[in-house]
Amino acid sequence: MSLSIVVLAAGEGTRMRSAQPKVLADLGGRPLLWHVLEGARALAPRRMSVVVGAGAEAVREALEADDVTWVTQAQRLGTGHAVQQALPAVASGDTVLVLYGDVPLVSEDTLRRLVAAAADGSLALLTAITDAPEGYGRIVRNADNAVTAIVEQRDASPEQRSIREINTGLMAAPGNLLGELLQRVDNGNAQGEYYLTDVVSLAVAGGHAVTPVIADNLGEVAGVNDREQLAAAERRLQQRHARQLMHAGVTLRDPARYDQRGSVVCGTDTTIDVNVVFEGRVTLGARVRIGAHCHLRDCELGDDVEVLPFSHLDGVRAGHGVRIGPYARVRPGTVLAEDARVGNFVEIKQSDIGAGSKINHLSYVGDAALGSGVNIGAGTITCNYDGANKHRTVIGDDVFVGSDTQLVAPVKVGDGATIGAG
Repeated sequence: MSLSIVVLAAGEGTRMRSAQPKVLADLGGRPLLWHVLEGARALAPRRMSVVVGAGAEAVREALEADDVTWVTQAQRLGTGHAVQQALPAVASGDTVLVLYGDVPLVSEDTLRRLVAAAADGSLALLTAITDAPEGYGRIVRNADNAVTAIVEQRDASPEQRSIREINTGLMAAPGNLLGELLQRVDNGNAQGEYYLTDVVSLAVAGGHAVTPVIADNLGEVAGVNDREQLAAAERRLQQRHARQLMHAGVTLRDPARYDQRGSVVCGTDTTIDVNVVFEGRVTLGARVRIGAHCHLRDCELGDDVEVLPFSHLDGVRAGHGVRIGPYARVRPGTVLAEDARVGNFVEIKQSDIGAGSKINHLSYVGDAALGSGVNIGAGTITCNYDGANKHRTVIGDDVFVGSDTQLVAPVKVGDGATIGAG
């Protein structure tokens, strides 16, 4: 069975009160739509179409990929109309899975169950159970517990409003059946739009099976329509990341105060303290310790590295046993060899620091290469910029640089040299 996925991402998202399309709102360091597409890719679809409208060009530029077919909904006439724009490119024998660009956290297991429910030719609906169904369409069932319709909140009777099973909007169906039903949907409603949900009652009337699949939890199917809902989704995503790390053998001092805005891979017995933020691609070895209030972006830290509190690392590679901080700023292009030490209020950028070398206090090292066993005294500066060009400082092995020294690059210090303070 081939699978085609249609992602609806044409809405303006006016409640976000943003100049950018809603599906580009940041969730865990990536756009909402990125999360939806990653979930879709896990199912290995034959075709993945994204229907765009408001801000279409910006959405395409942000998420351009070889496996995505972009479909423009020039006139936004409702969700049913949006799906129709993508169906001509779908093979009639495919199962079609409809996702939403603002529902980013649906689990792979839930999506697979939904697709499987349509394998027998059924129209499969993803539903959820909630004690607060206000605002959602209700799933109406008959005496035999079969789904007969979806009733929107504004059209529901008092009895129907008490129903706790709600429509999430996600569905799967054979492509030929979905296309046939959409041809019969009309826009005779207050909004003058073609609603995708109308295919349910049409399917029932036509004798087609409608199979509900209940999501494991309401949080995974929650949409994002405003900043408050975006914040709630962010917390759910962070809780998911935290659980994955802890199951992989990482200690989080407080999972509620953990933020991952990208990908993180950790070795076992690593410990992460509170209010640590990871961005981009971060790899941590075994037994790494990250202190409170640290920020790491695009870093690779080896085994037994310790980063003390309030340190900021960006584009850093650190070898076994390196110690950094507290209050250190280590910038892109820095490579710290095994057992190097970077202390408090030290800034390093675009430099190679040799094995066992120490820069312990209040120093700036930029565009430099330090050998092994070097000691840089407090207050030392490599003066690498002359106002027009950057110049390099090269320091050999086992060099001692006294406190408050200014090395005006380009300069080279040979192996074993001693430079007095000041």
